Amino acid sequence: MNHHRVQRVACNGRAAQDGLGCRIHAVILPWLAALAVSGCKGPQSTLDPAGPSAAAIAAVWWWMLVVAVPVLGGVVVAWLLAMRRGRSLATTPSAALEVSDDVATPPAERRWLVWGGLVLPSVSIAALVWLGSPAGLHQLPLPGRDTHASAPMEIEAIGHQWWWELHYPASGITLRNEMRIPAGRPVDVLTGSADVIHSFWVPRLGGKLDAVPGRTFRVRLQADEPGIYRGQCAEFCGRDHAHMTMTVVAMEPAEFDAWLASASASAPEAPTKTTTPGPAPAAQQGVSQ
Repeated sequence: MNHHRVQRVACNGRAAQDGLGCRIHAVILPWLAALAVSGCKGPQSTLDPAGPSAAAIAAVWWWMLVVAVPVLGGVVVAWLLAMRRGRSLATTPSAALEVSDDVATPPAERRWLVWGGLVLPSVSIAALVWLGSPAGLHQLPLPGRDTHASAPMEIEAIGHQWWWELHYPASGITLRNEMRIPAGRPVDVLTGSADVIHSFWVPRLGGKLDAVPGRTFRVRLQADEPGIYRGQCAEFCGRDHAHMTMTVVAMEPAEFDAWLASASASAPEAPTKTTTPGPAPAAQQGVSQ
């Protein structure tokens, strides 16, 4: 007797099915789906965009989800069909399952190889490049894209272990762990680093960009509405990397202009403004606004 075949049939039979387990799954799965959907909101969610750059990135993610769900469904269906076929093979005599090595690959299997192994990956990668490239270009200050009435503002974001120095070159203002911007106006952030590689990232306003010692990179952000947005370092940079955060304050244009004029007049004497929770590391002392 083939004990492996008997065991397989027993495991696949109705007696092996757990009705209680099915009922538990019916209760748990909706809760898991609700938890997953709740992750679309929040200060760190790229799926809750507050500016055009972040909206372009979120649109690519949703397109990827729309494609991935039916692909996953197709894989699951193929898996279930394979399991069903395996049950029928388990009851087939061993002699009937013997196949000669000289038999050619059936046409159905060749179609699976061509469409599933060549066509599907090629189309998926091409579609991802087609949809993703505009979103990436949206983060750059390319010629011909400045349709806003006001010229983009430039802010230098210099990473330190483990804090951010935000400098306004046009006015001489320097903030720590806080960046103030006018709502509705594009801002070009020029990233750099004073020590190791960091990564500048405000998830709700745009994509992330490395801050590399000796190099200057540029990324464009814009907040459509006034509000407070959380930023962070997205590149592991040492002991206090998890606390290397910043606050981006988007203000009404008139309010921002008033703050800029006031801060510019008192920049040398103004105290440091820190939004990092808890005591600041020793390396953060002595930065002035």
